[in-house]
Amino acid sequence: MRTSGRPPWILLVPAVAGLAFLILPLAGLLVRAPWSTLLPRLAEPQVLEALRLSLVTATVATVICLLLGVPLAWLLARTDFPGRRVVRALVTVPLVLPPVVGGVALLLVLGRRGIVGQWLDSAFGITLPFTTAGVVVAEAFVAMPFLVISVEGALRAADRRYEEAAATLGASRWTVFRRVTLPLIAPGVVAGAVLCWARALGEFGATITFAGNFPGQTQTMPLAVYLALETEPEAAIVLSLVLLAVSVIILASLRDRWVNSP
Repeated sequence: MRTSGRPPWILLVPAVAGLAFLILPLAGLLVRAPWSTLLPRLAEPQVLEALRLSLVTATVATVICLLLGVPLAWLLARTDFPGRRVVRALVTVPLVLPPVVGGVALLLVLGRRGIVGQWLDSAFGITLPFTTAGVVVAEAFVAMPFLVISVEGALRAADRRYEEAAATLGASRWTVFRRVTLPLIAPGVVAGAVLCWARALGEFGATITFAGNFPGQTQTMPLAVYLALETEPEAAIVLSLVLLAVSVIILASLRDRWVNSP
């Protein structure tokens, strides 16, 4: 039962203060934006290059997260194995881990002298740090938990009777997963992929630590904002507006699933 009437001031005052705390910085960004020179600044080569690199790397990172994260979410949601709670906790660690620490961890594992990186370098000549591929790896590392959590939740909420019926009719496990399970959880997969892509697009700390900040190679939009803020604040505002617009579009596309959910 929903209660109606005027909310008590003791709750209303901090609620309004919290709303102002979240909205005023965004409003300040819009107020201080150089609207008269917005389009010319967006057409500058370095801005377009950073935007292109961000879109490409975030998309590739999302594809990698889908290929690895959906099976991982299925494993966590549908199978019992020793240490499952520990594995789930480890999967969500990048959500709370400082991104810079994640970048350091990636360097220790995938760097030229890292645990795996030295083997990749000596055996295959593959070097990930300070390359575009390194950007993809850093973005995938910090973004995959968003996908796994979303897909795992969708799997737990899905009606398993459809899968059981398909198995009873003789369908193999792979057929059941491909023809029954995936269609059932498709909204959760799409929502997780969108959140994963948005997180990858806005990644900064792990990227600059593991991949560096080289224009045209590893300088994504957040890194370009950081660099422009030191030399050309108006350019930083323009780049920030682009990322803000992307965030608003993402939230609008997921409104029915995340904002209006009971």
